Amino acid sequence: MNPNDHGSRRVVSRRGFLLGSYLGLGGLALLDALQVDSASAAAASTAPLAMKPPHLPAKAKRCIFLFMEGGVSQMDLFDYKPALEKYAGQQSPRPEGVHGEIATFSAAPNRVIPSPFRFARHGHSGRWMCEYLPAMSACVDEMAFVHGIQVDNNNHGPAVYHVLTGSQFPGSASVGAWMTYGLGTENQDLPGFIVLGDRRGAPIGGASVWGNGFLPAAYQGTLFRNGSAPIVDLRPRPSVTEQRQREELDLLNWLNQKHLADRSHTSELEARIAAYELAFRMQTKAPELVDLSRESEVTRKLYGLDDPISEPFGRQCLLARRMVERGVRIALVLHGAGGDRWDDHGDIKGRIPTHCREVDRPIAGLLKDLKSRGLIEETLVVWASEMGRTPFDNNLVTDKPGRDHNQYGLVVWMAGGGVRSGATFGETDDFGLRNASAPIPIRDIHATVLRLMGLDQDRLSFLHAGRFKRLTDIGGRVISEVLA
Repeated sequence: MNPNDHGSRRVVSRRGFLLGSYLGLGGLALLDALQVDSASAAAASTAPLAMKPPHLPAKAKRCIFLFMEGGVSQMDLFDYKPALEKYAGQQSPRPEGVHGEIATFSAAPNRVIPSPFRFARHGHSGRWMCEYLPAMSACVDEMAFVHGIQVDNNNHGPAVYHVLTGSQFPGSASVGAWMTYGLGTENQDLPGFIVLGDRRGAPIGGASVWGNGFLPAAYQGTLFRNGSAPIVDLRPRPSVTEQRQREELDLLNWLNQKHLADRSHTSELEARIAAYELAFRMQTKAPELVDLSRESEVTRKLYGLDDPISEPFGRQCLLARRMVERGVRIALVLHGAGGDRWDDHGDIKGRIPTHCREVDRPIAGLLKDLKSRGLIEETLVVWASEMGRTPFDNNLVTDKPGRDHNQYGLVVWMAGGGVRSGATFGETDDFGLRNASAPIPIRDIHATVLRLMGLDQDRLSFLHAGRFKRLTDIGGRVISEVLA
């Protein structure tokens, strides 16, 4: 025992023991061990997004998730309710099976508001569609609709979390994080999960709605801004050569790996190491990805890039197609922010046509483009909002009525890989307020989306805080009625 230890026992590290071993043979062993450790650490940095086989056979390999923030009014777009004409201006009958704010809204003085828009049937499926969705109406036979979906909260923030993370509370893993955790990505030069944000601002909840939550940090989404420069600092400084940048990155990586080797619970650091490497590779791949000038005028018009109102969302949808075409696992495309959300408590007659004009051509263009390129069979497209709206308005004096929040009336549609085209599941009551029979919880939608991507909701789990977490929480029913 060393007298300088003052009677304490000296703790010898594994590396110290090997270095001090007989005739330095331990040092040779240490060199080999360091190589193995370094290789393992490097693998840990890059392996999270490596391709993984699906749990189940599936056609869809990639997903484009279109999210309309604000609570889209289902009875003004997809859920035609002629009974509203009969009760126009009258007190809404009190519904059964609803609780909380909806029960309060229904009991309080209100007036039924018929949709101010014309509806017509479209396609072989005879789908009722609003007059302000002419381009999407031509695609209804590609879609499968689910009506009367319920979320657990009647307020925007918790409802957004619930639809995009499976929980109404912050801190859970997002749908995109779960997909990349389960499947990895096909393109190691681009992020596996990309978020295309609205130019007008961030969604309620900010980055947490595409975050990794309790999953390793490598699975969080990467935000691309809307505009000509979606990625900040994509190109290196003019004075820095590629070789110089590579040397700087190698040094930084060596320091990070050295720091990593002596620590546990290093998800964030591992993700940062992988992110530096990915950013370096993206400098050669991403400029071409975001350069829409290479697209033909026909394609640009297809997405509505010739109209200043539809151009911003059209750009997002076109980028989403380019991303899944290059192997990105999931692209989350956001529409609506601030005062331009689908949160139409007033003036639905003036506001909804504007929303529709912003998204109609881009969404229809996306579906048609995917189909023409042979990508639709391997690409799942999901359209959702965080809730539906009420058939009545509690404001009895305004001459520009709107609709209130409705956690029982959400409509979601899907198209593409593995979806039964033209299908419908669920039916709301005569007022479009709630499901006419049993409610459809949002976890059923999550279970169905995972199944379409080849993921088993029970096998896709992660041990956190002593419990195996899942996107579907207690489990959802796969809606086989919308599966091909």
